[in-house]
Amino acid sequence: MKPLSFIIITYNRPDDALELLQNIATLDEASTLLEEIILVNNRSNVSYTAVEEYVRSMPSMPFKYIEAPENLGVARGRNFALKFATAPILILLDDDAVLQNKDALVRTLEAFENTPDETLSSKRETAIVSFKVLYYDTLTMQENALPHKQFQEYKDKRSFYTYYYAGGAHAVKRSVLGEVGYYPEDFFYGMEEYDMGYRILEKGYAIQYNDSIVMLHKESPLGRKPNSEKLKMMWVNKTKVAWRYLPKRYFYTTALLWSLQYLKIAGIRPGQYIKGWKAVTAISRTEKRKPLSASTLRYLEEVKARLEY
Repeated sequence: MKPLSFIIITYNRPDDALELLQNIATLDEASTLLEEIILVNNRSNVSYTAVEEYVRSMPSMPFKYIEAPENLGVARGRNFALKFATAPILILLDDDAVLQNKDALVRTLEAFENTPDETLSSKRETAIVSFKVLYYDTLTMQENALPHKQFQEYKDKRSFYTYYYAGGAHAVKRSVLGEVGYYPEDFFYGMEEYDMGYRILEKGYAIQYNDSIVMLHKESPLGRKPNSEKLKMMWVNKTKVAWRYLPKRYFYTTALLWSLQYLKIAGIRPGQYIKGWKAVTAISRTEKRKPLSASTLRYLEEVKARLEY
């Protein structure tokens, strides 16, 4: 079996998806390192004819084009796609991106053997490698894709241990997913990487950032302003994560500070805001806590994790 598979979820971006498939096909050693390239159409309502024709025209590449039974959202969409993957290491990319360096596949394999300069109190195997993300048009770093909240301190580091990862720009060991399970299916949009990340850390693994694999993201440097419904999902989901895994004080700070973030970005929307607080206040009644162990909390402290929100 070849060591790598791609997982790509696409929705209403046929041109971008086509460019990404073409990009993957030109990577160094693609034919010898890639077991499969899985593209799941998440029930788009635009034509993907050009993508389907390209896949058929490239029998030498292990493309698997699969249509989801419905729009599964992000977490369920990834879970659906992961069921078709067989390689030991899975690369998950956003569909509106390409890989900049042609040796990205080789670098991905090397990154899992890399040891960042930081010293951890206990030895941990790397389970996830998060990639460097630049804006496609400007080639400047995408700040919210660097997997650490202390951007100025970490932006120039070649690699470092961290506590979450870029959901659309990372690689993960499939065997680890077999241990911790897939993404939380009650998270339709946002924060599923934190839930997965904490479960992986609790199993004794590490998450690493490595800048030797570079993804070019077609998002505007101005960012995408999430609509109020998606922003509410992010608020509720991040609070769920805090309740499930972190000391209780972080549940309260996350709930409050994310409610303020909602108001800052979405503005005054009384209906949605009240719905958000109703969902948040129900968490302690409906969600089971799975507090992280002392060793995992020590790891979070060592990598300077921001836990308050």
